[in-house]
Amino acid sequence: MNTVIVPKKELKAVVKESVREVFAQELMKFRALLLPEVSPKEQKDIERCYNRPVCRPVKSVEIEI
Repeated sequence: MNTVIVPKKELKAVVKESVREVFAQELMKFRALLLPEVSPKEQKDIERCYNRPVCRPVKSVEIEI
């Protein structure tokens, strides 16, 4: 059986980064749950009143809830 020796700092950095990634994903899911649902009729009314956005979104993420 082979064993791999990993320095404590390196292991800590890898674990820290992994926890950050998971936390960010879960936070996005939580934020999506808090967003109110908008019906197609409401969306058309919003677009009619305020026009469509001029710029494209900087970041778009699709997640399955």
